[in-house]
Amino acid sequence: MEGLHLLEPSDLYNMLQQATVHSNLSDLNYLLLIDARKKGEYNESHVVTAKKAPLNEDGDFVVALDAELECKQHIVVYDSNTSSLKEESPAIQCGKVLWNNGSRNQVMLLKGGYETFSALYPFLRTQKIIFMAKELDEIKPYPAEIVHGVLYLGNWRQGNAAYIQKDLKIKGHINCCVESESFFSEPGAHLLHIQMNDDNEADLYSKFETACDFIECHKENGQAVLVFSNLGISRAATVAIAYLMKSRKTTLKEAYDLVKKYCNTLRPNRGFISQLSKWEEDVLGQRTTNIADPYY
Repeated sequence: MEGLHLLEPSDLYNMLQQATVHSNLSDLNYLLLIDARKKGEYNESHVVTAKKAPLNEDGDFVVALDAELECKQHIVVYDSNTSSLKEESPAIQCGKVLWNNGSRNQVMLLKGGYETFSALYPFLRTQKIIFMAKELDEIKPYPAEIVHGVLYLGNWRQGNAAYIQKDLKIKGHINCCVESESFFSEPGAHLLHIQMNDDNEADLYSKFETACDFIECHKENGQAVLVFSNLGISRAATVAIAYLMKSRKTTLKEAYDLVKKYCNTLRPNRGFISQLSKWEEDVLGQRTTNIADPYY
């Protein structure tokens, strides 16, 4: 359907977690999240930062006066449970209105709607309707979800925040920081400490196999793993890329692009990129990604 695209729940989760110094949600041009359900349902609970879709006197969807559709990087609409573009649902009706009235990018419809998203991520539900600018600045993002229920990528704060371990049901931790101090409140949590400096000479390659086995072992037991480093963009991100390459038999480029999609601050140092290229040969039998490309 022209102008409309289905969005996986995990993609919305990661969209809500993007951050640099502050959460990307504090950028008013970053995301317009619209709830197309009935007012009572919205008031009872909705996805954090979502706005109620306005209606005219005839009950038809209209564009809010402050929507500024041409400025928004992402526009996401959801209703209770739309899962196909073939339905004539509230989310699709609302999405069409936004697309036809000037959205610069495709309008994304949350697959499965609020019911699916809130079941997967109940900690992202709220009754709060208005967020002040300071409140948006103070939002503390969760780790990026690399593989749902299996692997999460985060920074030092996220790796040691008790509520994150609880909400994401983290049981395994890969600490890629030099510092060994860690706080994990969940009983039965397991720690793999890869004590590593973030420099071009550090040998992370020799730890790839151990890290992948650690993640895979927890996956087989239905347990999630959080890999983290100080900023979560180099050492930990490299481990996440290495795991995707091995578990899915993908190229460095494919794994890199996927992690970049979920964590847009991704930036492994050049030494780690070279080690991932060597790992690509181990996994696939050949090196196919041109790491001389300045993209990496």
